[in-house]
Parts: sequence; structure tokens; C-alpha cells
Amino acid sequence: QLNMAKKKEAFLKEFKEGPLQFKPTYKFDLYSEVYDTSEKKRKPAWTDRILWKVKNLSEVASKEGEFPEEENLISVTLSNYVSHMTYGISDHKPVTGTFKLEMKPLVSDPLVTLSPEGEWSAEHDVFIRYSAVPEFPSSAWDWIGLFQVTFRHVNDYVTYAWVEDDEIFSNKDSKQVYMSASEIPKMGGEFLLCYYSNNLQSIVGISEPFQV
Repeated sequence: QLNMAKKKEAFLKEFKEGPLQFKPTYKFDLYSEVYDTSEKKRKPAWTDRILWKVKNLSEVASKEGEFPEEENLISVTLSNYVSHMTYGISDHKPVTGTFKLEMKPLVSDPLVTLSPEGEWSAEHDVFIRYSAVPEFPSSAWDWIGLFQVTFRHVNDYVTYAWVEDDEIFSNKDSKQVYMSASEIPKMGGEFLLCYYSNNLQSIVGISEPFQV
């Protein structure tokens, strides 16, 4: 029925669905995995479905007479599409979908470029050099964090330096800040430096990986 509707209804045609590789999710006797045993004996059906659509910028821009260079800023891939048979409080079984979203950056060049200087170890203070584009809205609350290359969240930093309080050098081209030797991990490993902007509430610059 859904597939027939997708062929007839224009607004449904662009919606996608993953393969139905699970049993029909309706209709069950409550608290069981047994299909309807009532007098009606309804036929099992894939009633619970997940459809998705990505709205491209071109759909919006075309209304305004403008066409962006890149139409698809977001790509969506279905990773998992399953039903959950263990739930029995309804005559339906719930269905979930797990999606992978890939978003293309709106800014191709970083607002801040930064790199470690010299050899990094826990035996001495270490130094970071960075530069920002002229229009970057810097703040006294900006900081540079030291992260393991496997970090997954901005709060996963090992240590950090305030860009103003820990600054030791500045000119029109670049600035230099330091991190205390006592805060550098003695076990070493592969790390990154990330510049966090308080005004933008996000990481706006990431260094190349380097060894400590």
C-alpha cells in the first residue's frame, strides 16, 4: 500500500526507505510475539515504517532565483533498520532506524590555524603558535586544548591554555601561547591541538597530529 502511494503521491516520491528485512510489525497479541488470534485474525502487515528525505538547498534557492554551487550539504546513509520484537505492551512492534549524517563544511578554510612548536614532552614547558583570519571574532574566553587524536567531544581535552592569559608573544601575523610541563601527559602518544571559540561555541581550528 505504501509503495503504491509513493507512485501516485508526488510528495512521497522523493522519500526513501531501507529494505524491510524484519517480520511484519502488526498485529500481535499483547505481551507476545504471536500474530492476532482474535476473531478478526488480521493479516500481519509492515505497518510501522521509517521514511526520510534530505531537503537540498537548491529547493529553497530556486524559489529565490539563486542556485548554490553545492546542492547537497548533507548526505544521509541508513545504517540500521530493525524492529524490536521484545516489546509487547502494544499490538505493534516498534521500529527504529540508525542513520549516518555527513555534513559538508560551509567554510572551507579554518578561521584559526595553529601548530605545536618544537619538541613536546613533559620535561619542559611547550609552545603553540596560531594565527586567525582578520574577521575572526576572538574573545578573552577562547582557549586551545590538547586532545588525543581519538577525541569525540570538545570536553575530552587533556589540558588547555587560555589564548590571552597564557600568551607570551604577539605580532600582526601570529601569536604564541604556552602550556606548563606539569600538564603535559607523561605517557606521550599522538595528539591534536584545537582552538575553541567562545563566541562561536565551537572548535574553529585543528592542528595536524603530532607526537608527545
